[in-house]
Amino acid sequence: MSKDRYKALQNKVLNLGWVRPGSLVRRLVRCGKPTCRCMADSPEPHGPYWQWTHKVQGKTVTRRLTSAQAKLCEKWLADHRRLKAMVRRMEALSLKETDRLLDALRE
Repeated sequence: MSKDRYKALQNKVLNLGWVRPGSLVRRLVRCGKPTCRCMADSPEPHGPYWQWTHKVQGKTVTRRLTSAQAKLCEKWLADHRRLKAMVRRMEALSLKETDRLLDALRE
């Protein structure tokens, strides 16, 4: 039974598109110039600006994106989250099945 679920997860992994780890944030910023609209009593910040961030060898890498790029990135990030969830489920099923196989060798 768990073999069937494992195979189904393998097929789902094959159907994923591109994956991209990291985070996507939408920023509204204030430039700090006293006469700018972003510093008024009813502030109108600049933006939105999109940023993608990710850790590479312990260092944070940041990339500024256009709205179109951010839209693509959202899909890739979602596919990355799906991939990680599927791998966790595959690991759980594998542990169960490999424990059963190891126990069978003991007898």
